[in-house]
Amino acid sequence: MSIIEGYKSVLDPHDTEKAIKKAKDTFEKELSGALRLSRLTSPLFVPAGSGINDDLNGVEKPVSFSVKALGGKRMEIVQSLAKWKRMALADYSVPVGRGIYTDMNALRPDDIVDEIHSIYVDQWDWEKVIASEERNLDYLKKTVREIFDAIKRTAFLLSETYPALEDTLPDEITFIHSEDLLEEYPDLSPEEREKRAAKKYGAIFVIGIGAKLKDGREHSMRAPDYDDWSTETGNGHKGLNGDIIVWDTVRKDSLELSSMGIRVDQSALLKQLEIKNLEERKELYWHKRLLSGAFPETIGGGIGQSRLCMFLLHKCHIGEVQASCWSEEERKKAQENGVFLI
Repeated sequence: MSIIEGYKSVLDPHDTEKAIKKAKDTFEKELSGALRLSRLTSPLFVPAGSGINDDLNGVEKPVSFSVKALGGKRMEIVQSLAKWKRMALADYSVPVGRGIYTDMNALRPDDIVDEIHSIYVDQWDWEKVIASEERNLDYLKKTVREIFDAIKRTAFLLSETYPALEDTLPDEITFIHSEDLLEEYPDLSPEEREKRAAKKYGAIFVIGIGAKLKDGREHSMRAPDYDDWSTETGNGHKGLNGDIIVWDTVRKDSLELSSMGIRVDQSALLKQLEIKNLEERKELYWHKRLLSGAFPETIGGGIGQSRLCMFLLHKCHIGEVQASCWSEEERKKAQENGVFLI
């Protein structure tokens, strides 16, 4: 655990709880208004083997259990709702230009645990129906700007109630492709590249997460069946997805707030399954529906609720804004340094 020397929370635990609620309520309204999203109730678990659960980087193992009332049928706690949301848009017949959002609560027991990672994940999962001609970088960037503006408005309204919560974000978000980051910082790891760029610009959107770069490695891994990371976009670049990353002035480090992108169409899905050598997934329920044309073209993503609150409330540890599990050693160290872990 990394505690910033001299760190002291600008809000006490009671005001922190109030500010968490205000931040979440405010951003939820700003996001839904900006993107024209309606709230939808989402599942905590989905059937195992259906292809509905999110495989994230493709290596995480979901929490699963059997249901006695269903004859021992296996269910999985969701890891995210990337694929479920697209299915919901089809089942609810949501029109082009409109979308849904939901409070997603997930368990990711394979995740590392530190000051910005927890096995409990809470985020606003959102998905929006788009026209086929909107599957391009311009539309992706337009949507990113709308989300960033919603974050900016939330930061302003929080500062009106809690003046100590200064808005540290720049006026605009900067777009940069993962290939360009590699070219600019060839000797650094992807994480260090993000850190340099986030510090330089204050807020960045790194485009192209999942496809192999010119050095033969991915900037970061992505599963093959939600974001479109393989489509050619010009200048030798690929990818219609990316991450929103900000410069955390408390931790003096980069902080990813959102992963999002235009979703795969039939051709991108088949291509990415082949690249990942996972073509057997074509036989899963969800994948069959997409390949049959049952799902609309969409853009979507997840925005970390605790991550956003941590950032807006100027906290140094995610445990200050969410209840999760931490080692006794970490709790002791936090207490010794005046960090109140919920």
